[in-house]
Amino acid sequence: MPRLLPLLLLAPSLLLAQAAADSSYFRDVRPLLQRQCQGCHQPSIKSGNLDLTTYDALKKGGKRGPAITTLVPYITGENKPQMPLGQLPLAAAEIDLFKNWIAAGAKDDSPAESTAHEAIIYLQPSIINALAFSPDGKSLAVSGNREVLIHPTDQGPPTRLAGLSERILSLAFSKDGNTLLAAGGTPARFGEIQLWDLKTKTLRRSISVTGDTVFGASLSPDSTQVAVGCTDNTVRIFDAATGRELHKIGNHENWVLGTVFGNDGKRIVSVGRDRAAKLTDATSGAFLENVNLLRGELGAIARHPSKEIVVVGGDERIPYIYMMDRPKNMKIADDTTLIRKLERQAGAIFALAWSPDGTQIAVAGASPEVTIYEAETGKRIAACKGHGAGGIYTVNFSPDSLTLATGGFDGKVRMYKVSTGELTKSFVPVPLSAGASND
Repeated sequence: MPRLLPLLLLAPSLLLAQAAADSSYFRDVRPLLQRQCQGCHQPSIKSGNLDLTTYDALKKGGKRGPAITTLVPYITGENKPQMPLGQLPLAAAEIDLFKNWIAAGAKDDSPAESTAHEAIIYLQPSIINALAFSPDGKSLAVSGNREVLIHPTDQGPPTRLAGLSERILSLAFSKDGNTLLAAGGTPARFGEIQLWDLKTKTLRRSISVTGDTVFGASLSPDSTQVAVGCTDNTVRIFDAATGRELHKIGNHENWVLGTVFGNDGKRIVSVGRDRAAKLTDATSGAFLENVNLLRGELGAIARHPSKEIVVVGGDERIPYIYMMDRPKNMKIADDTTLIRKLERQAGAIFALAWSPDGTQIAVAGASPEVTIYEAETGKRIAACKGHGAGGIYTVNFSPDSLTLATGGFDGKVRMYKVSTGELTKSFVPVPLSAGASND
């Protein structure tokens, strides 16, 4: 790396020219269109009779002709009005991406990965990175390879929602149960937010985010906004209906791994590798303050279902419960917001969940067991055992707060009785091919 550094410093224009020459519809053009243009140019609005949500629609164009040939003059300002309308002009490097893609033939190079679930074959259980109960408790959504599997909690085959992202790292239902948020991406290629219409089992919207997977996605209480943490040290907030990016928040100094909206949706708390739990105004994107005293890297966060209180955890192995609002006349950047801390865990914390009734907190991670605590006192209620080695990456309470679902490296979903930690059910959520092992 040291031998390459002088080249990087002396020839940035050379590297930028190479990046522009290699511009891709899927990797470069599509994310720019989604971020900058689709707020006005989508099926429900179609300003200028132009839809830019798909390659075919882009090729077809609008009332000013095929968009592929008219796009550059409008984003450069040669034609008026300059696009994107009402926003800052695109950077020269972004315009070059469009120009070079068009000069190279304007091809659709979207990956040929199948979105048909019949093509997804499992030879062994898949690592479970995310799971979530539906609001009515009748189904459990579980992450798979390039798909989400929605299992009835009583019995029956799962509904399989297949998409483009190789990994699904976050799952969340809207309060009415009609929408499922799934977020993740394909490492070193793209991040993606998927919004599924569960009535029709169709993908309502796909939003590309940065050039790597996204983490810790959350829905605002009214389901109108989506927040995700990114590897470029930002939190992104999107309009769920249009896919338009509302805010790009750059207050973190390292990867952002978790986000939660406040009870009224007007604020957001995010955590990450920079050790900070940062409170931000979700309506403006303005940073407010750090909620916590900095300690170890933070990998998980959960909010009380009705109060402005969060629990955070990470490498330090201790879950900390904080108020989102600092008491008056208290010093900033200390622990005056700390309500209590729970006992030290046997491994780093990867996942946290707060029960819907507000009385319990579940903690999971590198330890082979999940611990459940009384939120009000910090007293341990139960330890949920049975997971193999490798880590537990996701936990979620049922709507009645009586059952805890867990998943992780060994690829099995486990259901536990919250009051005792008793294992009541265990299953592999993905369909294994004939002869495959479920161990």
